[in-house]
Amino acid sequence: MGAGYFKLDVLRGGCCQLGRGEEGNSSNRAELGAACLALEDDKRIQDRKPIILLSDSACFLSGKSPSMHGNPDADIMRDIVQLLRERIVQGLLTIFIKIKAHRGDPLNELADR
Repeated sequence: MGAGYFKLDVLRGGCCQLGRGEEGNSSNRAELGAACLALEDDKRIQDRKPIILLSDSACFLSGKSPSMHGNPDADIMRDIVQLLRERIVQGLLTIFIKIKAHRGDPLNELADR
């Protein structure tokens, strides 16, 4: 399974493979991985700005299973929490927005590719 993101402001993105046997194969893991990649990519930029992260994952954004205890995706969740803490300390706004999946949204399609 892969995770990918696309940055509209610079018209580029990134991706990685996720979901080896010991990590699990949930689609939520891919969505978490994509968010983590986008937040990590932002750390490399000198003039950091607010970020709006779009995701088609209702589970990721609704927090239906927010506990990290026993969660197979806890490793990525910890990384995201740390990245968000760093952004908060630096006064950087981060917004997560749910978009509909499989509806042809151009930005979602670019990230999926």
